[in-house]
Amino acid sequence: MITIREGGLDEPQVQDLLRLHASGMLANSPAESCHFLDLSGLQAADVTFWSAWEAEDLLGMGALKQLDATHGEVKSMRTVPAQLGKGVGAAMLEHILATARARGLTRLSLETGTAPAFEPALRLYARYGFVPCPPFGSYAEDPHSRFLTLAL
Repeated sequence: MITIREGGLDEPQVQDLLRLHASGMLANSPAESCHFLDLSGLQAADVTFWSAWEAEDLLGMGALKQLDATHGEVKSMRTVPAQLGKGVGAAMLEHILATARARGLTRLSLETGTAPAFEPALRLYARYGFVPCPPFGSYAEDPHSRFLTLAL
């Protein structure tokens, strides 16, 4: 059973997954095209971070960044490699969507890469209704970035 908890950034397993996430992004996109949040970025006042667990085993993570009063951004979605294909990403995305709706957001957007490694994430987002959009917030056009949005 997947339990999603707010926080967890002080947990060693979460910090290991953050390092894996950063190295995965950098392995599949040029550094200037990587927009992942580091530990301090995930601790910012406008970011809510969650970790997904089964008992004491970390399954994954995700975050919601508040861009303005009506627009949020999905950040730091990552599943522990041994847990891929078990619904962790879907559970986290559903949690983020529910939180965004509860906060009164009317739009949720995200940026992800274009390399083949990002295809599973793109399929997940498409399954939940995310569609391509132009760059949002402080993002600019980038051949290594895809931008998606969902009206809530």
